[in-house]
Amino acid sequence: MNRRTVNLVFMTLVAMSGTGCTHLPGRPGPGPEVMRPEDIVDFGALYKQNCSACHGSEGKGGAAVSLADPTYLSFVDDATLRNITANGIPNTAMPGFARSAGGMLTDHQVDILVQQLRARWARPGALGGTAPPAYKADVSGDAQRGAGVYKTFCASCHGPDGKGTAKGGSIVEGAYLALVTDQALRTAVIVGWPDSGAPDWRNDLPGRPMTDQEVSDVVAWLAAQRPQVPGTSNPPSREIATQGKE
Repeated sequence: MNRRTVNLVFMTLVAMSGTGCTHLPGRPGPGPEVMRPEDIVDFGALYKQNCSACHGSEGKGGAAVSLADPTYLSFVDDATLRNITANGIPNTAMPGFARSAGGMLTDHQVDILVQQLRARWARPGALGGTAPPAYKADVSGDAQRGAGVYKTFCASCHGPDGKGTAKGGSIVEGAYLALVTDQALRTAVIVGWPDSGAPDWRNDLPGRPMTDQEVSDVVAWLAAQRPQVPGTSNPPSREIATQGKE
């Protein structure tokens, strides 16, 4: 290699180092870098990627419970909310999102979701000073008593047999009951379903909140309507369905 060639190579290398090799063939152009999944700490991005498909883009309007409901957030404490987010709910469509449960999120990302759900959508005083029934049942429910509770608090919207009216849909459909746990039924009875106008435990009968025992009893009655074979629509037994109506 002659001196002139050596000088040309040297000058080329100097020029390349001065420009940061930005014009090398095949080098990507300038633009935003793609973040590693574990580095995402923006609540909006985490919620959209992991929660919005079931709970709605703004925490409501989805197929699952409304996370933007202040009543729900006042009813569920942080430990419970974090456990559900991290570990999911067995035998339901709710998966665990934490890596320890087979998901993709770090513990820090799970914490961000839980903290920001409450920071954005909780409302102090949402329960108006009324203490809700416990998240998990403190007392066992009785299906036969629950038939009477259903008649008192629920039948005006869902019909005398739970199969629905113009005001409310069926809550004894086998396909529905096969997909929900008793805890999900309890949560729905207590916090209602605001997206569809279903009232919470305080407002089924104005001025007459349901007691913890009544909630447990009506959940037991609903659970008794669950089909023995998932996906079927077994009718409730006459003994349970008519208890408290005759």
